[in-house]
Amino acid sequence: MQLAVTNTTKKGQIRTGVDPQFRRTPFVAAILRSAVTLAVLSALLVAAHPALAQTEAVLYNFTGGSDGSTPQSQLVFNNGNIYGTTEAGGLGSGTVFELTSNGSGGWNETVLYNFCSLSNCADGANPTYSYVMFDSAGNMYGTAYSGGANGYGAVWKLTPQGSSWTESVLYSFANNPDGANPVNGLIVDKSGNMYGTTFNGGSEGNGTVYELSPSNGSWTEQVILQIHANYAGLAIDGSGNIYGTNFQNAFKLWQTKSGWKSAAIFTFSGGSNPNGTLVLDSAGNLYGTTYAGSGYGNVFKLIPGTKGKWTRSILYAFGKTSPNHPLDGVVFDTAGNLYGTTTEGGVHNAGDAYELVAGSGTYTFRTLQPFDGENGGQCLASLTLDSSGYVYGTCSVGGVDGYGVVAEFNAHATATTTTITAVPNPSQQGQTVTFTATVTPAPPDGEMITFEMIGQAPLKGGQAVFQTSALPVGYTRVRAIYFGDFNFLNSRSDWVYEHVEQ
Repeated sequence: MQLAVTNTTKKGQIRTGVDPQFRRTPFVAAILRSAVTLAVLSALLVAAHPALAQTEAVLYNFTGGSDGSTPQSQLVFNNGNIYGTTEAGGLGSGTVFELTSNGSGGWNETVLYNFCSLSNCADGANPTYSYVMFDSAGNMYGTAYSGGANGYGAVWKLTPQGSSWTESVLYSFANNPDGANPVNGLIVDKSGNMYGTTFNGGSEGNGTVYELSPSNGSWTEQVILQIHANYAGLAIDGSGNIYGTNFQNAFKLWQTKSGWKSAAIFTFSGGSNPNGTLVLDSAGNLYGTTYAGSGYGNVFKLIPGTKGKWTRSILYAFGKTSPNHPLDGVVFDTAGNLYGTTTEGGVHNAGDAYELVAGSGTYTFRTLQPFDGENGGQCLASLTLDSSGYVYGTCSVGGVDGYGVVAEFNAHATATTTTITAVPNPSQQGQTVTFTATVTPAPPDGEMITFEMIGQAPLKGGQAVFQTSALPVGYTRVRAIYFGDFNFLNSRSDWVYEHVEQ
């Protein structure tokens, strides 16, 4: 049996939004004598823009009901559709869901399976951080934190049957000695053996790394390592070596003729809390995050050396005033740029989606999107990239109803420049003044430009025109603001000072 996580998707249409970080610059009283009504109008204009994301598109808002609640899983793409799990909702104990494009730029959600559908949750319950995995026949696999035959969690399989799916439990955990409460999905080797971690149980009671091997139509489980578990999953290289983290170490597992061997390849300082699942590059380096290392967390790289020794390089240390405390791992694109999320700090103190832009041996941090609650929060699972470089993830809270979202981020949105002119200037009281904003390169027609502080007008061919004859005598300060959309970054012009003579 060959299992694989496929990573292809189809792009939808352009999604638009506005900049939630926009703030109006205060008046300069010495030169600006605009009426109070203009200030009120400006506030109304800003308030008229919904607090949508700029380079983020929320693909689905969970309602907390039958559609699921609290998505915590990394997303998987298969045949252009998006798959994941929710930890709660559905019948109350979580779901497996699918998002399909509706052909008009939106996405429809379908619940493929509701956990705890059987008596005493024998089918499993609460898939915690569990992504799904497909085999070549289209079957899906994952883990459930609780439920199963013994109440300590299960490994499950979903088999497509026409337009529905049938669930079967491949293994139910019993706490000791095999572990309890599996988290963060599964990995698979070339022989079809599956591996995962439990958060509790085992002979030491703190969690395990386990192997499930197919045998005559059933599955045999063995514990291959006792660990002080965190919520991280596992990574596997082309030789079948397995890598993971616990609360203190990064470790490696490898097979010998006498069985599995293990070694700690790096020990983190106390309180660092490496929680994110490690990811491998083609050179065998490992990348991950710590929640509290360097005070507020960091992104690190582990580099293999001679005689089994590994060295660590800190690629970025989060700070008190920046987005901080990541709980997920990172993913990287073909250019070596890294992507992840944080859970705290930032503009709204709700974390962000970020990119570490690869340079010549260095990385530059930039925020892709600050979270503000409406567009998500507490994004706990690693992000996923599609073949076009778009980034996808789940947030366990936030959204319209507060029960989490599936979101898409554009790390390669086009930078824009906005300029403004005012004709005539100076003008006479009651004379019509034409303000023209130009955005380069031109965004789609119909997107709005705010002429702060006097009005709005739509773009056409990269220009928006606003005319008024109601400016007060004196100097009125105006600038043009383009709030951006999914594919074009926001920009604003310099101020122009319109002088109205009596």
